[in-house]
This record gives sequence, structure tokens and C-alpha cells, in this order.
Amino acid sequence: MSIQISERIQKLAPSATLEMAVKARELRAEGKDVIGLSVGEPDFNTPEFIKKAAIEAVEQNYSSYTPVDGYLELKEAIISKFERDNQIKYSPAQIVVSTGAKQSLYNIAQVYLNDGDEVILPCPYWVSYREIVKLGGGVPVEVKTSLENDFKMTPEQLEAAITPKTKMLWYSSPCNPSGSIYSKEELRALADILVKYPQIIVVSDEIYEHINYGTTPHFSMAAFEDMYERTVTVNGVAKAFAMTGWRIGYIGAPTAIARACNKLQGQVTSGANCIAQRAVITALNAPISNIQYMLDMYKERRSLILNLLNAIEGFKCNEPEGAFYVYPNISHYFGKTIKGKTINNATDFSMFLLEEAHVATVSGDAFGNGNCIRISYAASSEQITEAISRIKTNLAVVEEANS
Repeated sequence: MSIQISERIQKLAPSATLEMAVKARELRAEGKDVIGLSVGEPDFNTPEFIKKAAIEAVEQNYSSYTPVDGYLELKEAIISKFERDNQIKYSPAQIVVSTGAKQSLYNIAQVYLNDGDEVILPCPYWVSYREIVKLGGGVPVEVKTSLENDFKMTPEQLEAAITPKTKMLWYSSPCNPSGSIYSKEELRALADILVKYPQIIVVSDEIYEHINYGTTPHFSMAAFEDMYERTVTVNGVAKAFAMTGWRIGYIGAPTAIARACNKLQGQVTSGANCIAQRAVITALNAPISNIQYMLDMYKERRSLILNLLNAIEGFKCNEPEGAFYVYPNISHYFGKTIKGKTINNATDFSMFLLEEAHVATVSGDAFGNGNCIRISYAASSEQITEAISRIKTNLAVVEEANS
């Protein structure tokens, strides 16, 4: 029997971050000491007060199917969070809880896009945006940015990318992978363009909202009155609360989009995990000071990794204002041969680091910028120091050969 996989899946690119994690595990299985700086996952344990809430939920016999769009108590906690932190007012009908923010994004694409609709993606973008858009029948339209403008799209670039087929704009702030944050003034400038094109819906991915180092305050596009009905705000607890495996994401959206996401989810996964939802109620209702220790540590690690990388010839870094990644431009090494391996692009460079330095990173090609690589500093200071030392040692070979 010949099994024919659908064209839809054959055309789907695998997640670059997860693919690199698999390759790192394979090398570890061979006995190699691989330092993983590829996956965007906090190295902290979930805080005790959240774990305690989950244990209480088990003891209180929360074990039944949940409402498709989430427990009302959780939706109320999300509504309070949006009003408290983002100055956005939503009703319960505008909130949908999903199995992670990735499912939230998938839902949005499926319910709003038709075949051929264009979606503007400022580059760099999170690896899954492009493929999720394509699965929804959409056409990704990449808007190139650079390190020189802190990897942020300008109003002029946005307007130049808009066509009669443009249906959506997707962006993240703080950005994965660059750590860049759009200020209120920068978002207002983008909004001033968007108000001229009422057919465009904005997807604002704010999953890294609380991992902010204080240079640029977080601001949400939906907080602008004239963008409220045209913005879907996506968030979750995976990153700031170290709850990646709990799989809870959520949206605040125009009612029609929220209802459509609820309808779709009812036919796919139904409601998210009951115990995780109860724990997230506690997480969102708690003061942010409860997780400040993690944010302080990320800031220390940011300084550490930037100092170490800036000491390596050929690495050019912006200073990320949020998230826990650096996104250095490494195009200096393109065309060079290192230890018998020719570096033609960022993917070659990332694979060289994995195979020779035993450090897992992710090629910038996956994020829409082929001159960079993404390095996560959601790892211990000791691991970061050792990883960058290995990188520097292995790259010194090419510098000696070309000196």
C-alpha cells in the first residue's frame, strides 16, 4: 500500500526550534556534551504558589471536561489582567482559552483567512507564524528589518506592503527572536497607517510581555480606541511564569473572532486542561512581584551574554529590551571555511556550532532573516559562559587562517 500524505502537510516546514532540539538530543545520545540554547523555554521551575494551586485543584476533584473557551473564573482573571496591565476592557465573550498561545494563533488564522489573503509579517518573526498563515490558506508577506533599526518595521514599510489582498498584520512585542519592543509612539505610528485600511486585522502576540528590562514600557495595540475592534491580543503563561508544559494560552478579541475561535476549537481540542486552568487563575491574580526573581536573573544573563558575544569578532548584536534571546548578525562568516566546512548561510553557521562547538542555536532563516542566528539565554550563567567560550574557540580557527 502506498500512503500519500496530504499536499498541505508535505508543504509544511517543520519547526526549526524543535528540529534543532531533536538534533541536539541525538548528539547527546551519542555521548556529546551539548549545551542547548535553541529552545525558548525558561530553565526555572514553575513557582511554588502556582504548583500549590494545581495540587488543590486535583484534591478538589477538578477532572471533568472544561468549557471550550475556558472556565469562567479563568476568563474573569484574564479580563482583570488585561484591564490592570494593558488598559484594555474585554467581556467574557471576547476571551478564548486554548492549549497554548500557538493554538490561539492557529485558531485565528483558520477562522479569519481565506485562500490568497495576504498577511504582513515584519521580519524577524516567530518561526511558526509563516507556516500557520500558510495552513490557513494565507500568503505571508515578509517586511525586512535590520539590526540598524532594532529589527522594527517602520510605518513607511508597512504602507508599502499593503495591497488590496492584505487581510492581517502579525507581530510580537517583545519580539521573538530579537527582543525588540515597539513603544507606544511606534505602535501609534503604525496604527495611523492601519486606520486607512479598515479591512486589516492586527494580531498582537504579547507572550513575552512581562519579560521586559525597563527601557521601553509594554504597550498593547488594542489599547488604542481606534484599533480596539481590529486587534486580537494573544498572550499566555508559558514564558513569564515558567509554565511551558502547562499549555495555556488565551486571546482577547473582537466578539465575532472570539466566537469563531470557540466554534473551531470545539471541533478540534475542546477545552484546555482543567488542572492547568485552575493553576493559571492563581498565576494571573498574583502580583508580578512573585515572579520578579526570574526577570532579574534574565536581565543579568542578558548582560553576560552580550558582553561575551560582543568580544567575538564578527558578531553584531542589538540590545534586546525584552524576552530572553539575542539575535546577532553573523554574516561576517559567510563564504569562510572553518574546520573544513564552508559557511554559506546562517543555517550552515548554526549547524557548525552544533557539530563542532556542541552548542545548539537556531538559524535566522527560520525567522525570516538569513543573516542572523537566535541564541536563548534562558539557561544558567555557567552554561552561557561555557557555550560562548566554545563558540569563540571554534571560530578563532577561521580568524587565524585568514589573518
